[in-house]
Amino acid sequence: MTTRHLLDIDDLAPSELETILERAERYKRAQQQGEDHEDLSGQTLGMIFQKPSTRTRVSFETGMTQLGGHAVFLGADDIQLGRGEPLKDTARTLSRYVDAVMARVFKHENIEVLAEYSSVPIVNGLTDDAHPCQTLADLLTIREQQGGFEGVSAAWVGDGNNVAQSFAIGAALAGIDLTVSTPEGYEIDEEVINRVDDLGGNLTTTTDPVEAVADTDVVYTDVWTSMGQEDERDVRMDNFEGFQVNNDLIEHAPGASVMHCLPAHRGEEISDDIIESDRSIVFDQAENRLHAQKALLSWLLE
Repeated sequence: MTTRHLLDIDDLAPSELETILERAERYKRAQQQGEDHEDLSGQTLGMIFQKPSTRTRVSFETGMTQLGGHAVFLGADDIQLGRGEPLKDTARTLSRYVDAVMARVFKHENIEVLAEYSSVPIVNGLTDDAHPCQTLADLLTIREQQGGFEGVSAAWVGDGNNVAQSFAIGAALAGIDLTVSTPEGYEIDEEVINRVDDLGGNLTTTTDPVEAVADTDVVYTDVWTSMGQEDERDVRMDNFEGFQVNNDLIEHAPGASVMHCLPAHRGEEISDDIIESDRSIVFDQAENRLHAQKALLSWLLE
């Protein structure tokens, strides 16, 4: 049987995405009702972290525990990967020990090498190009808030980064109409736009955030300066002027919920009052990382 991996969100067919989201909803209900759901009893997840994280580590580790399994944290300096061991050797070795591997790395080609040489499922916990696990949580949150995806529109405002790119593809898979507004020079990759087109997605791009959010159901943003871009911060702060998600912008989308994948730089890409407002579903997103990842892991390992 072919080993299934999740390197980006369009590794899933629309029907598979639906299956995982339905399973996530079941897991969420089970947890809320105090029901056991130890579907991965005795199984182990290896977690490779080249980039630090709060939500990714805690949600995966907690998720495996709730599923009756176990998670092993593997920091870059804790394993031979940090001392120059080839990724293909790490992949083949871990495959003999664990049932799945989640890796949070810089270069996307690194996750591809892990998948090529691994005989167990590889899950992309984040690369510089993609963040599919975040997209699963995003789609689960929108589905809960909107009662489904039919007729739903969303706007991305800010940097066309890895989160934006996976969300654009995920929106196409789910049938969400998406407008992406970025400053010139910070657009999502053309290759991502082509993948959205191949999926039949309805994606519009603009440099005008007001145009993007007008009458939309969801407004989504992320930091303007991601990990590894700290030396660009001053330039980015200038270039992203006018792209903050704040009351002035949100008044053009009077019914919209506001999303952010966290961590947020409050006062930069999003104002403090918006993230604390009743329109914010930011912490529902954060919680849903747990439920979506549990569903993904049990689907990959069933």
